[in-house]
Amino acid sequence: MTAMIYPTTNPAAAEQMMVTRGEGPYIFDQHGKRYLEGMAGLWCTALGYGNEEIIEVAQQQMRDLSFSHMFGGKTHAAAIELADKLAAMVPMSDGRVFLGNSGSDANDTLMKLIRYHAEASGQPNRIKVIAREQGYHGVTLASAALTAIPTNHTHFQLPFEALGVLRTGSANYYRGGHDGESESEFVARRAQELEALILAEGPDTIAAMIAEPVSGAGGVIVPPAGYFDAVQKVLDRYGIWLWDDEVICGFGRLGTDFGATKMGMAPQMITLAKALSSAYVPISAAIVQGDIADCIAASATDVGVFGHGYTYSGHPLGCAVASKVIDIYQRDHIFDHAAKVGSYLQTRLAEFAGHVLVGEVSGVGMIGALELVADKPTKRPFDGMKVGQFCAKAAEGHGLIIRPLGGNRIAVCPPLIIENSHVDELIEKLGAALDATLDWVTAEKLI
Repeated sequence: MTAMIYPTTNPAAAEQMMVTRGEGPYIFDQHGKRYLEGMAGLWCTALGYGNEEIIEVAQQQMRDLSFSHMFGGKTHAAAIELADKLAAMVPMSDGRVFLGNSGSDANDTLMKLIRYHAEASGQPNRIKVIAREQGYHGVTLASAALTAIPTNHTHFQLPFEALGVLRTGSANYYRGGHDGESESEFVARRAQELEALILAEGPDTIAAMIAEPVSGAGGVIVPPAGYFDAVQKVLDRYGIWLWDDEVICGFGRLGTDFGATKMGMAPQMITLAKALSSAYVPISAAIVQGDIADCIAASATDVGVFGHGYTYSGHPLGCAVASKVIDIYQRDHIFDHAAKVGSYLQTRLAEFAGHVLVGEVSGVGMIGALELVADKPTKRPFDGMKVGQFCAKAAEGHGLIIRPLGGNRIAVCPPLIIENSHVDELIEKLGAALDATLDWVTAEKLI
């Protein structure tokens, strides 16, 4: 063991694989074994590994301007170019862009901007944010409070109440639907529950509701038809902003430019990261509607400074790489490719619906998940996460990287550049891992 404290890892099971290089949709370990990267790293390496165009742009930017901060009136061309590209792309009119380093800090930034806007607009009590069960929004103090995954809360003593975080139900029909309840009835009930929460708390105390178009780390939960339309109507009724967390879904993951486009969302706030640079360099963007930014700017002008920013906000390297990645997405029609191959991926994943361990197959575009259950008719779950973890380890043995999630769901989220042949490879290896898992749970008498 080294001196490293590893992120999101069981400390007793660290350093199991040393990743040494990547090539296209594959990674290689210290023994030279090749793995199909079925999770695009952590939902992020959309263009795969070793893209020479991106590498060349990064090298040139490092030679031209390796760093420049953006405090006190300074700026640079790479940041301006990226901000303008993003403002033109996102599903929001007159978007204004703040650049950071990660999805976590982008969501943290918007938590602060909500509070700043509340003071600047003369609504100091309008600071609460509604977040959903099974949502994931990061691990800073504020973004972890928005997140609703137990492992991200245990022992951290997060100040939910002080931060004004409220919780409403997830869009998980498989686990959240009542017996005999149709999907449309489930959607209507979720909308009613949301409105009841708003009225109980006081609409004039709530600024926004944060939601991923498709929940990622919470289980790849695809909302039923009409879900966001029903949610949006409730929020609009009370003047509450929709905060769209596109950290996973943005830039083609669902087969469209953004998840909001796929799901029919009309957000006033958006966060981006991960595929923004195809994970080649850390970078994020927090985007707000123009009237929100104008209110904040007017107040900051009176104060004399907008007192928020990171040393690496608008880092030239991150901006140059992200701008090039966007150019590649557009030039090579990557979103259309993701829609086409994603359709094939979903067809192949659906084949697992008949597997004795699979209770639900969920997914859209180039993201999907299987929920492993002890009994299909009753949806009886396995205890803990051991079964999902076993399946992921079995897949690794067959040369496939997948990810176990809470509730014994296993996720796939391959790079957007894959072809149908890679999908076939993924399905074959995932099937072998499922069969090995079935043998194990049978031997352990878990079913």
